[in-house]
Amino acid sequence: MSAISSLPLPFLILSFITILSALYVVTSKNPVHSVLALILTFFSISAHYILLNAQFLAIVNLMVYAGAIMVLFLFVLMLLNLSKETEPVKSNLWGIAASIAAGMVLITLTAAFQKSGIAVMPAPSEGIGLVKNLGRVLMTEYLVPFELSGILFISAMVGAVLLGKRDKNSEELVDLNNKNNA
Repeated sequence: MSAISSLPLPFLILSFITILSALYVVTSKNPVHSVLALILTFFSISAHYILLNAQFLAIVNLMVYAGAIMVLFLFVLMLLNLSKETEPVKSNLWGIAASIAAGMVLITLTAAFQKSGIAVMPAPSEGIGLVKNLGRVLMTEYLVPFELSGILFISAMVGAVLLGKRDKNSEELVDLNNKNNA
């Protein structure tokens, strides 16, 4: 029996969707379509996390990547106002070279996995990936690094607010200097 036929059907369907949407991200000419395909890729990767019983990673992946970062990408794309006229003409040689290189890497990885005899990871144990277990580990073994990273993030937010906040007097001084130099 082959290794692929022993895989569960939801895993195969999600893998197919993930690979197709990731390829569309790279090959699409329209940047907005690429971002939307990247969101689909993130959703399917989150579904893979759920299949691996890692619900926390799935939710964080959706919130951080599919939510915040993709909104930022779309915002930047809308601000750039990309059009066909501003895009330079590119040669197809780079695409052909990249396809050949990717094919060689795929063949190498396939040969390495066939030599090792490991096709699929064993089924995850019951407790791995659950939020309850993650919280227990964070609050016992890694309490000090967890608290220190919290302090670091709070100080970074305070620093960002202080840097972003403009003093009214300094703006008036800049305006006066610009008027005097003119």
